[in-house]
Amino acid sequence: MASPCLVASLRCSFLPNLLLLSAPLLLIFVASPAQSGSIVTNLPGYDGELPFKLETGYVSVDDSELFYYFIESQGNPQTDPFFLWLTGGPGCSSFNGLIYEIGPMQFDIENYLGGLPKLLPYEPAWTKTASILFLDSPVGTGYSYSTTAANWYSSDSSSAKQAYEFLRKWLADHQQYLSVELYVGGDSYSGMIVPLVTQHIVDGNYQGLEPHLNLRGYLVGSPRTDSVIDENSKIVFAHRMALISDELYEAADTTCNGTFVNVDPSNTECVASLAAINECVEEIWTNDILEPNCAFASPKLNPEIGRRSIKEEHPSEFILSPPRIPELWCRTFNYVLSYIWSNDPSVQQALNVRPGTTGVWKRCNQSLAYTKDIPSVVEVHKNLTSQDLNVLVETGDRDMVVPFVGTVRWIASLNLTVESDWRPWFVDGQVAGYTVQYDKDGVENAFQLTYATVKGAGHTAPEYYRRRCYEMFTRWLHTYYL
Repeated sequence: MASPCLVASLRCSFLPNLLLLSAPLLLIFVASPAQSGSIVTNLPGYDGELPFKLETGYVSVDDSELFYYFIESQGNPQTDPFFLWLTGGPGCSSFNGLIYEIGPMQFDIENYLGGLPKLLPYEPAWTKTASILFLDSPVGTGYSYSTTAANWYSSDSSSAKQAYEFLRKWLADHQQYLSVELYVGGDSYSGMIVPLVTQHIVDGNYQGLEPHLNLRGYLVGSPRTDSVIDENSKIVFAHRMALISDELYEAADTTCNGTFVNVDPSNTECVASLAAINECVEEIWTNDILEPNCAFASPKLNPEIGRRSIKEEHPSEFILSPPRIPELWCRTFNYVLSYIWSNDPSVQQALNVRPGTTGVWKRCNQSLAYTKDIPSVVEVHKNLTSQDLNVLVETGDRDMVVPFVGTVRWIASLNLTVESDWRPWFVDGQVAGYTVQYDKDGVENAFQLTYATVKGAGHTAPEYYRRRCYEMFTRWLHTYYL
């Protein structure tokens, strides 16, 4: 069993703050400039001054206040590329990408005993070689909020448009980054949003909108792309990974006519096959099929507050065993620390979060008023192949949330030419994954796409192998070759 002291310290440090912050809030909005950003030199839990330039703040877009974390390149910010980074969900804070995946900080998870989590430097960060603007989008994500009731509602299309307008406004106020190469990046559900934002940039530049954005490419990791392709691929993946038998897969493939979504309920043989498949995989941890599917602990409902428990909001957040108790550890323990840290008043003050504008900070807000109004962005990718862009599509090969088999399928539909055949790529002399490179009809200085797997990684890959993914990122960014 987990240490009673550990569980108690977590509950004592975490639960009261959550209950306090969960109370109904009267949001008081004050007039603020279109942009508000401040340099942060110290953060609670981090010893000494930050060894990188961090700016946080808000940009006003359509009566919404979009919060950001900007980390300037620790290399040469005058020449290193600039990234707008979007985390998926929809509704997952970009802090998730910053702290668990690609940023220059990490929580001291191994030694956590309760209280405010400590932050440690993380050396192989993507900010070593690029400036990255982490955006909390859409409204209701992280610390982003709206000043009007109507603008709490968002969708794929509105989220992409707002992110584009945010980027234009931010760069107009930080013109020193306009001359460097611009990329748009994101992972998971942001696979839907990144190509849309990229298309907005292409269109805005064509229309002569100012400022002109020096677009060079985009990156999508474990990307949600097409609702039918991605969902179908889960069963194909399960078969390839030996989670379901040949006979069961073939029965489903035959009776469902190769399509496992939006099934006609009257097709009883197909429905029965899918039910049998679900019974085989329902206890698998889909983020990484090799990791344990955990039982969860969470704060309970406080009847005086009348708010549903956080377990109902997102049950996967609250396992309480750290990795130094390996027989009890689950990856979701790591996420608990982001709740404790980001809801701490001293942290919010240090980050310049406006008091009274958000309730409980959530790593992933499951209660967004959000409409998924774009079922596929494959045609957007196809349209972007007409541009001179450098693109990276990367994925963990043990990810069942957005399996690689669906990603390979939609890439094939772009009708690109193989420039460099499928091969392994290496870190420290070991196979780190596999890659294939494409271009547009073999034309030089045109659209180039690199597809890469990260061996053994789940959803999303940088959370599982940060160093390996850093090597992948910097090689692709600076040499276009893994």
